[in-house]
Amino acid sequence: MGEYDVYVTRRLPEPGMSIIQQHCRMEVNPHDRPLTREELLRAVRGRDGLVTLLTDRIDAEVMDAAGPQLRVVSNYAVGFNNVDVQEATRRRIVVTNTPGVLTETTADLAWALLMAVARRVVEADAFMRAGKYNGWSPTLFLGTDVYGKTLGIVGFGRIGQAVARRASGFGMRVLYHDVARRPGEEEARLGVAYRPLDELLSESDFVTLHVDLNPRTHHLIDARALSLMKPTAFLINTSRGPVVDEAALVRALEEGRLAGAGLDVFENEPAMAPGLARLPNVVVLPHIASASKETRSRMAEMAATNLVTALGGGRPAHVVNPEVLG
Repeated sequence: MGEYDVYVTRRLPEPGMSIIQQHCRMEVNPHDRPLTREELLRAVRGRDGLVTLLTDRIDAEVMDAAGPQLRVVSNYAVGFNNVDVQEATRRRIVVTNTPGVLTETTADLAWALLMAVARRVVEADAFMRAGKYNGWSPTLFLGTDVYGKTLGIVGFGRIGQAVARRASGFGMRVLYHDVARRPGEEEARLGVAYRPLDELLSESDFVTLHVDLNPRTHHLIDARALSLMKPTAFLINTSRGPVVDEAALVRALEEGRLAGAGLDVFENEPAMAPGLARLPNVVVLPHIASASKETRSRMAEMAATNLVTALGGGRPAHVVNPEVLG
């Protein structure tokens, strides 16, 4: 057991917990739920390091509660919009994350959502379980073909590119939009074509979102954006909930202006927008894009290693604010 005092806001898969325990005095949230704000403020007192999740808002108030000895916030996620990085940097607190490790797993889930909503898999499963199947019918649960359709990818980083690679097996035409266009030779290698966002939305049969959450992407897919999509199109979101105006999405689906949606994230998690849960043409998942045993274990190992490296005065492999380290 080491000299550093650490709080972990949710129990992590192994080997994360063992790595931390080998180097630190560790306390863990005993509940299988996010901490309340009051619980979090009490739990961080006197800690040298924190291991946090996207559900934990780590701001100046939390840093004050922890005390001036706080040295590192290790976020168990690729994203870090839950952490006030500017305030942490001002206080010389290292902030780390877990990038890269969940790329392929998230791309897999985006495709699972796309296939499930296009072929009405969840509806058909519920139909079977309810004992309603009386035999094959030419018109039973008619879905939408995926093969040969146009896929629009919004956000063309690691995950967006992994989604594009999978599309080649379905003979799809792949369009992408990103803040920076890729060189022509890279587009050719990946078999994709760039489009401004409005054009991508209007041309695509499936639109899948893979952007960071920031002021520019908040409600990127709003009522106007949804109005540009084909009424036969589907929206897939495995990025961040607030990228989509969820109330506007519900209205578009209710009014038949969009064929369906597959969502792993929500604007006000864990709540869903009113009306979303009752829509049969939506597949909703509880934020499980990275939820494979292999990936969650690698994330835990990375978060724990980032933590103990920073506490020991080293340079973690994945630092959000490297200027703190000089």
